[in-house]
Amino acid sequence: MPNRLAHETSPYLLQHADNPVDWWPWSAEAFEEARRRDVPVLLSVGYSSCHWCHVMAHESFEDDTTAALVNDHFVAVKVDREERPDVDAVYMEAVQAATGQGGWPMTVFLTPDAAPFYFGTYFPPEPRHGMPSFPEVLEGVRAAWADRRGEVDEVADRIVKDLAGRSLAYGGDGVPGEEELAGALLALTREYDATRGGFGGAPKFPPSMVLEFLLRHHARTGSEGALQMAADTCEAMARGGIYDQLGGGFARYAVDRAWVVPHFEKMLYDNALLCRVYAHLWKATGSDLARRVALETADFMVRELRTPEGGFASALDADSDDGTGKHVEGAFYVWTPARLTEVLGAEDAALAAAHYGVTEDGTFEHGSSVLQLPQEADPADGARIASIAARLLAAREERARPGRDDKVVAAWNGLAIAALAETGALFDRPDLVERATEAADLLVRVHMDETARLTRTSKDGRAGTNAGVLEDYADVAEGFLALAAVTGEGTWLEFAGFLLDIVLDRFTAEGGALYDTAHDAEALIRRPQDPTDNAAPSGWTAAAGALLSYAAQTGSEAHRAAAVGALGVVKALGPRAPRFIGWGLAVAEALLDGPREIAVVGDPADPAFRALRRTALLATTPGAVLATGAPGGEEFPLLADRPLVGGSAAAYVCRHFTCDAPVTDPAELRRKL
Repeated sequence: MPNRLAHETSPYLLQHADNPVDWWPWSAEAFEEARRRDVPVLLSVGYSSCHWCHVMAHESFEDDTTAALVNDHFVAVKVDREERPDVDAVYMEAVQAATGQGGWPMTVFLTPDAAPFYFGTYFPPEPRHGMPSFPEVLEGVRAAWADRRGEVDEVADRIVKDLAGRSLAYGGDGVPGEEELAGALLALTREYDATRGGFGGAPKFPPSMVLEFLLRHHARTGSEGALQMAADTCEAMARGGIYDQLGGGFARYAVDRAWVVPHFEKMLYDNALLCRVYAHLWKATGSDLARRVALETADFMVRELRTPEGGFASALDADSDDGTGKHVEGAFYVWTPARLTEVLGAEDAALAAAHYGVTEDGTFEHGSSVLQLPQEADPADGARIASIAARLLAAREERARPGRDDKVVAAWNGLAIAALAETGALFDRPDLVERATEAADLLVRVHMDETARLTRTSKDGRAGTNAGVLEDYADVAEGFLALAAVTGEGTWLEFAGFLLDIVLDRFTAEGGALYDTAHDAEALIRRPQDPTDNAAPSGWTAAAGALLSYAAQTGSEAHRAAAVGALGVVKALGPRAPRFIGWGLAVAEALLDGPREIAVVGDPADPAFRALRRTALLATTPGAVLATGAPGGEEFPLLADRPLVGGSAAAYVCRHFTCDAPVTDPAELRRKL
């Protein structure tokens, strides 16, 4: 019989709806039930494309004996971390404080008052590598609850007090300046992998937000070192197995230092952020590789993640059926020489193996290889390689596809809107701008209520029940601001303003700090507050960026002051931990540069107007904002009092409350930017 998860919208929770474990969703009723039965709560947190979450589910939650142990002695609560990042953040902080590490699946035992007292991540079905088995853990916690209740309550009380006492050092007064940004660059240089690109060792994650900082730092200061680190990392990733050489798009991370073997799940947020980075790298260098990867990644998002309602799904699984009925990691993506021969014939298979680095020994499991691009093809082979890629992609389409998590997350759709809008505008792909607009329409229609409060997720066009968190407001505003700049439609600027007013009203604390949840959100054991960027920008740094752009577009002093206040934390963390506050550093670059405010006035059908607009779009100046339209247009404040010059289209550039004389020549505008 299905448990209580059968009516949820989260694909991850629905994956557990038929478990013999009597799961509850996170709710007051679940904790009330634990109080009534006087048993602890087993909290299990994961997400739908998490490989080890699936493993633990198959081994333990689908096992009748283990399920009986859970049902008899616990109230079991299942949480999708992508739906409830606040719940995930609070308990992950406790897990990391207690064990020194975290990850998913996250397994936490709580009192009926939601206070944590015992923690872990994945537990195997029998003891392994010094790890206790999951049944042993359940039995141990049950015994402690029954026989040593005082001790359990004491531990829970101490943990809650410890979490409540943690406060952030915001870096004192002021914002990061030249010194801090140079210090951040120096620290990144020390951690840079000069041989393989990227930072640190294995596993290696795409450092998309750090790359954005490096590109902006180069644009502002001319630092060749910053540009070199960004360009070389982008090239190494695009040639590695972490990038899908046939279908475009990036996997979540590489298990090795050389980007060869990915953890195969593909996330919307990674691809949105990286699509934008490669588009910006192209602006800085004109690199053909950057242009190709930006467009292929945009096309991947539209082709494989777009939902029938016009939004973008969260993720594709790492695992899929390998043709024998077994779900295996990477089965959809890997190749052997024999399989290449089967699809291409011997001669083309030999060329494909050399081109994509497919060997007899393999780079992955069981002699299979992940496709890479070790070197550029001989130009003479161009047409043949294109034909090979098309045939391999067609053959791959016949394989069982990885599962897709179809929920639409507001924040990640905001990132996708920004990426598709900019990529579409830069590469003359109006279809991509249309896809961005459709996703934005969905967010307004389904995720936003009449007071502009956001719901975090939707599925099949139906809004979920969880309130938006800071990253939702910030990233959706970021997407709307990018869309406004690209389309010239001021409505998107207005919607961004509604969202950012809520940030000012409900998410701010003293001294410029920001909270991850609204003042009136569900109260947890601690109100989460994390300025560090993880796989995507933190709500804190994303809000700083959106507030700064909105202030530049509108002249709003309140929004600029909030952005400046939020950047205090970057002053503190930038030089010490630049890899974990890359977006904050990128926003700081924009603040130091102004950011520039560019207004282009004229008739949109006039070639002179279009040339100026194109020049403005190609500007690499950090965080520059763009308003375009007829002179005196009321949709964008930047267009007010900006007349044509001698009857011709004109561009106005302002910075730090001073404006240059208007220009009508694109070359002159390029020099100013």
